[in-house]
Amino acid sequence: MFKRPAALKNWFFYIFVVTIVWGCGYLHPGFAATSGSNVFDDGIACLLDDSFAQKAAAVEKLADSGDERAEEILQALLAGDLFYIKATQQLVVSRAEGNGYALRSALTGDALGVQKKRALKKVGINNTIRGQLESALARLRLSHPNPDIRLAAINQMLGTITPNSAALLRGLRDSEPDRDVRVALQTALSLIVLRSGPTTDKAQKQAALEHLAGNLNPAVRNELTLLAGNEADTQIRLAAKAILDGIDARLAFFNFLETLFFGLSLGSVLVLAAIGLAITFGVIGVINMAHGELIMLGAYTAYVLQQLLPDAIGAALMLSIPAAFLVSGLTGLVIERTIIRFLYGRPLETLLATFGLSLILQQAVRSIFSPLNRSVATPAWMSGAIPINAALSLTTNRVVILFFTLLVFAGLCLLLKKSALGLQVRAVSQNRAMARAMGVRAARVDALTFGLGSGIAGIAGVALSQLTNVGPNLGQAYIVDSFMVVVFGGVGNLWGTLLGGLSLGVINKFLEPWAGAVLAKILILVVIILFIQKRPQGLFPQKGRATG
Repeated sequence: MFKRPAALKNWFFYIFVVTIVWGCGYLHPGFAATSGSNVFDDGIACLLDDSFAQKAAAVEKLADSGDERAEEILQALLAGDLFYIKATQQLVVSRAEGNGYALRSALTGDALGVQKKRALKKVGINNTIRGQLESALARLRLSHPNPDIRLAAINQMLGTITPNSAALLRGLRDSEPDRDVRVALQTALSLIVLRSGPTTDKAQKQAALEHLAGNLNPAVRNELTLLAGNEADTQIRLAAKAILDGIDARLAFFNFLETLFFGLSLGSVLVLAAIGLAITFGVIGVINMAHGELIMLGAYTAYVLQQLLPDAIGAALMLSIPAAFLVSGLTGLVIERTIIRFLYGRPLETLLATFGLSLILQQAVRSIFSPLNRSVATPAWMSGAIPINAALSLTTNRVVILFFTLLVFAGLCLLLKKSALGLQVRAVSQNRAMARAMGVRAARVDALTFGLGSGIAGIAGVALSQLTNVGPNLGQAYIVDSFMVVVFGGVGNLWGTLLGGLSLGVINKFLEPWAGAVLAKILILVVIILFIQKRPQGLFPQKGRATG
């Protein structure tokens, strides 16, 4: 019988092996040796297709592959950084660098040098795929070791979750060690029950509704709204409506708290801006129209220090507090010694002189720093928000500024109550003639008081630099409000300034939603005018010389 040569059999064997390997995709140009998932390989292949339907299928395959590289690839796709090289069809993650793009392999992470844009083609997506990507990334994060990331992933999935995920979520719930994540998983399962249609058992729907009672997540409220309007079963529909009403009541309460917080935040800014003015106005009776520019100098001090310490933003901000106090305080001393001391007892001349001085300071800043606004960076510990629940979160920088205002206020009260300077300031403000007769150097007290008020204005500028851009006109936005706070609270009274500033901030924020920002300020001005007509000395009238 004819026998096939051994060499020929070996060749057939080699061809067979190569065919199998090629068919499985192991010889793909961008394939990494660590791959082990045909699903992952199929997803990568689908990404190179121009069809959006194929790309949508690729997203699902990558998310379900279990491959550790899938999350990074999906994130790059969502960010618009995923490309492939036209010549080799190799999938890459790109970063703009000069006139080209710095590339690295999406599969291995190896650097591939710099390529011109014409050599690449972007893996494009549409809005549908973008939403699918967000959901897929959320699913991938469900297995993250950090419980906060798992919780955020579940909350992100709630709006698009489908019954197909029930088995996965049920298994995760049963093995989840963190209580908050476990509750969120049960919420997702309850939403799946409500979305399963009329075939779902009525008892299961009622149990799901009981679990969702009081939940403030927007996805839960949207589902209950649909159920309350479309559910055929009257009992389920009424139960959904009752739970929805309870959620709306809680949302209204937390909306009130959020508005109150923003009002207190605005009020704290007004207190910081006005507290220095209250001291100078109450003690020496000077209407300082350049007070806003002293605030501006404090803000520019923070900007300059951050330019000098670009790698230590937090330290620069902390150093800018005493630095701004010194810069604005010394400027105030110079103003008092050169201009204000010659105008005591002539309020109109003082107003006109300080108004002209404010224009000079603004122009000086424009000449030094240019008229463009400058941005002062916010350190990491002041960034972001403090989440209270799904309906309420507090902006971290505003919380810090609120407590900072209270700290400055407490320090100033302590200075005026316990120090020798504070005793002299109170004596001069109540009865200047008697204080001078007792040996108090009133002129020195006036200068130090003006410098103290100016220094606090500089501190206010540092706080404002974390809320808005720094520019030559920064102080002009707060000078009128500062005078309103001082007059409303009582001239020269610190507690009146604190209560007046916080009250005006809260009232303004509650008026804005229905009156608008401009009309709200006008209404507040009208209310203050009417209030002063009835009580000219403000909420807390000063005693002694300031009473007149």
